[in-house]
Amino acid sequence: MFFSKKSKAATPASSVVPPVSAPVIPPTTRPVIARPPADIGGDLDLIGLGRAVWQKKTRILTLTVVAATAAFVVVNAMTPRYRSEARLLLESRENVFMRAEADKGTNERAALDPEAVIGQIQIILSRDLARQVIAKEKLNQLPEFDSSPWRTVLSLLGMARDVSAMTREERTLEAFYDRLNVHAIDKSRVIGIDFSSANSDLAASVANTIAQTYLSLQQSTKTDQTRAASSWLATEIAKLRTKVANSEAKVEAYRSRSNLFVGSNNTSLPSQQLSEINSQIATARGQQADLQARARQLRDLIRSGQPIDSSDIANSESMRRLTEQGNALRSQLAEQSTTLLDQHPRIKELRAQIAEVERAKRTEGERLARQLDNDAKLAGDRLQSLTASLDQVKKQASQSNEQDVELRALERDAKSQRELLESYLVKYSEASARDNINAAPPEARIISRASPALKPSYPKKTASVLIAAFAAFMLSAGFTVTAALLATPPAAAGYGYAPSAMPAFVPSVGGAPIAAAVAPQPYAQPFAQPYMPSPPVMPAMMPMPSAPPHVAPLPVSTLEQLALDLRLDGDAGRSVTLAGAGRDVGTTYAAITLARMLAQDATVVLVDLAFDAPNLSVISTDPDAPGIAELVRGTVSFGDIITRDQSSNVHLVATGDIAGDGATLSASPVLATVIEALAQSYNYVVIDAGSVPDVAIERFAPLARCAVLVTADPADPATQAARDRLAQCGFADITLLVGAAQAAAA
Repeated sequence: MFFSKKSKAATPASSVVPPVSAPVIPPTTRPVIARPPADIGGDLDLIGLGRAVWQKKTRILTLTVVAATAAFVVVNAMTPRYRSEARLLLESRENVFMRAEADKGTNERAALDPEAVIGQIQIILSRDLARQVIAKEKLNQLPEFDSSPWRTVLSLLGMARDVSAMTREERTLEAFYDRLNVHAIDKSRVIGIDFSSANSDLAASVANTIAQTYLSLQQSTKTDQTRAASSWLATEIAKLRTKVANSEAKVEAYRSRSNLFVGSNNTSLPSQQLSEINSQIATARGQQADLQARARQLRDLIRSGQPIDSSDIANSESMRRLTEQGNALRSQLAEQSTTLLDQHPRIKELRAQIAEVERAKRTEGERLARQLDNDAKLAGDRLQSLTASLDQVKKQASQSNEQDVELRALERDAKSQRELLESYLVKYSEASARDNINAAPPEARIISRASPALKPSYPKKTASVLIAAFAAFMLSAGFTVTAALLATPPAAAGYGYAPSAMPAFVPSVGGAPIAAAVAPQPYAQPFAQPYMPSPPVMPAMMPMPSAPPHVAPLPVSTLEQLALDLRLDGDAGRSVTLAGAGRDVGTTYAAITLARMLAQDATVVLVDLAFDAPNLSVISTDPDAPGIAELVRGTVSFGDIITRDQSSNVHLVATGDIAGDGATLSASPVLATVIEALAQSYNYVVIDAGSVPDVAIERFAPLARCAVLVTADPADPATQAARDRLAQCGFADITLLVGAAQAAAA
């Protein structure tokens, strides 16, 4: 197996020619690196690195001085900017006298949280406020707030928006926001407003105008809210008045229709009648019982012959006269008894008169008792009448219950509408009283006004010059140290192996080779300069043969040199595409062998993109795993297509089920995304692209610009055509590899 010189374009087929009978001229080969002496260790030689930096001190200091000078010139050529800052304190400025009635129940207003502070910052950064500030300060008339030369240059380079496509207002707003910085002070409710300009007075004026415009905007917003509330309340009050009138009219109409009139104490007439009749029944029942008791007591006194002493007797005029008459007769009897005997006619007359008076008193007592009985009977009759009236009122009240329920529902509706109207009237009166700009102070105040700056804030001349000088010093010193480290042999750099001798591609005449393989040369001494490997060069000075050359099969171990080249190429060799000049030239074998060699000290993924003849899955630990085709169709995820090699640490990505749709799969934009993702995850990405004549090889050039052309005969016109096509497709680095098919067969 053999690889030819790497080239940016295809090498003509005539560059590989067989010799004639002239003396043998061995082909030029790259120096073969052998294992360095055992005393070369892996530790850094700090003293040697310091010596190398000291030897390049003149160049390092020169670059540092040049960078500092250039930075000094640039910062002095830049237009300085002055920055001024105004500060706002967010707080509630309403006192208890200007606060609404609904808010007087709370002692303190809710404190602003960090989210509310950020919201106020966004209000300050709003475009409406910016337009007002620009109009007040007339910033759109200043050249400073128009397009700058740097902006024009960036737009021409496509790194910024095209200035010509922007209006004057858009350019002014962009310049305004470029100079504005609004930030919150940590652990406080203070907002800082920074503005920078080439004019220090303008910077201070704009910062103060922004703060004042924000306060005016906040104040006008609160006033507009109050006025909007007043207007809305007025409309709702007019509607509610109509509703209340209608509701109350419905209540009165229903009460009149249902005879549910209201008496005293806001009670219905049936209820009031029930109460009054109950009171009268109780009075009649008590009066009847009292009369009956008095009549019974009077009869008992008369029947027992005892003196009749009762309130009824005392209240009777006839009984009082009889009592007085009896008393007078008893007085005369007592007086006459002192001088007359009991049988005296005068004594008998007085006693007869006294007996007649007592009989009259008993007769009067019986009459009074009968009168009390009559009064008790009248009270009983009245009690019966009241009871009958009570029953009638009860029936009437029971019949009006349903109507009363409906009436109460109408009254509740009217009451709710009336209460809502009264609350709206109170709020409307408060809103009308607060409809004044002085009654709605903003929830912020200016605690620090901006003043013109004395020194420019941009650019920082001293810091910029020091940073440029330090960066130039570090870069130049770093390049010097890197060059010194690259001068170390590859074995000391960590490769840990020496490639075998590289057999040259040797043509033969009559079957006898005219050159032997170049033997490896050991190190005579360490390299003084960084090692730059040079690929073997085919002898172009040899005469053309009359017959096609015969390619002798070479051992597979020469692939080690190709692996070493990829390691030395750095990032340029991380992605490589292997394509065959035709079929059955050992492309897949070469890809597998190269991937396994690279996997000895790096992470490698081998991708099978040979859509014409995929056969990479045979070495996979999971031959039935899905591949690129399923991923492009979206049926599997990215992690489902990666498997492992059975004999090494190489990760494999098979082709999958292409189903005769290889052209569509190779043209899919998903394929480029997959290869890019693999290149970011692995140290090396090896792509088996299949046969150049059978695939659209130009679609693989953006994926891996480093190409390896596998062929069995470098002098074959098909090989030259394949190399030309690779060069035309955009492959910048093409390597010719010969003998992979013979090695695979062996």
